[in-house]
Amino acid sequence: MDIARLRALRELSIRKTMAAVAEALYVSPSAVSQQIALLEQEVGIDLIERRGRGVELTVAGRQLVERAERILVELESARADIAELKKVIAGELRVAAFPSVAAALVAGAIHDLHRLHPRLNVQFDEMEPAESLAALRSWQTDLAVIDDLNVPPGALDPNIETVPLIEDVFNAMVSQTHPLANRATVTMSELRDERWALDTASSTYNRMITDACQEAGFTPNIVARCKGFEVTIALIRAGYGVSILPGLRASYDLEDVWVCKIVPEIRRKISLAFRKGEKKSPAVQAFIAQVNERAGARRRFSSGLGRRNETQAESAPDDAVKSP
Repeated sequence: MDIARLRALRELSIRKTMAAVAEALYVSPSAVSQQIALLEQEVGIDLIERRGRGVELTVAGRQLVERAERILVELESARADIAELKKVIAGELRVAAFPSVAAALVAGAIHDLHRLHPRLNVQFDEMEPAESLAALRSWQTDLAVIDDLNVPPGALDPNIETVPLIEDVFNAMVSQTHPLANRATVTMSELRDERWALDTASSTYNRMITDACQEAGFTPNIVARCKGFEVTIALIRAGYGVSILPGLRASYDLEDVWVCKIVPEIRRKISLAFRKGEKKSPAVQAFIAQVNERAGARRRFSSGLGRRNETQAESAPDDAVKSP
């Protein structure tokens, strides 16, 4: 059986429509339909059945997908074994990560990897954790950065392995003229009467903030829903709203705002996910090493940032000071 046709059937079991499979595999819907039809001819039995605008796999189709999963995993494992024998870090490596960790860790790791291994071409895609995990499952990326807010540990497939990178602590951010400016820490209840500006790129992130507010006994007054960090931070700078943003954001682009630690802390664990069959791939191992090195440097920076923030808060004059 043709591997490309098996992969198309597997994608169809996940995405349910020919159009969605075509988008994932970068082919036309008619090409996907033809691949499925040819696969049905090969096996001599119907593999799909129409259900409204989508399709459902037959019993035979589901059984074939289960076998295809194991075949594809073995193929990737074989490629990794051969690459390990060659000991040459070259070819293409696809990486997916969400914005805050991509900016703080992944960009530098990719640059270091290119400098050390110029024959390796790293392709990067910005994706939210759940999206990048789906891309990993469907062979659209080789490495996915995820967190435990969006992807609970129990949601991982048996064929997916993870390595921990860093724990990220969320911070409250206010303007320099805000009454809470110069404070090292703040409780959620102290933000009860504030106007909130939220980055709506991640629904899980927004739900986390809303849940934290409700646990403190109030519903946040959301006055701005932004599709990116730039507008959110501009509203905070202008003094129109406050927000809670990842600690990974606290290393750049935060002039003219004040960062307060939230007490008690709100944390997330960030990990790097990959398919188990590719664990021995030299390119995968090289990327893990570089991003772990960046994560270690970031952890050292964060501990120093906390001390700086506390020192500045204790010694700050009446007028506002700049964010560390």
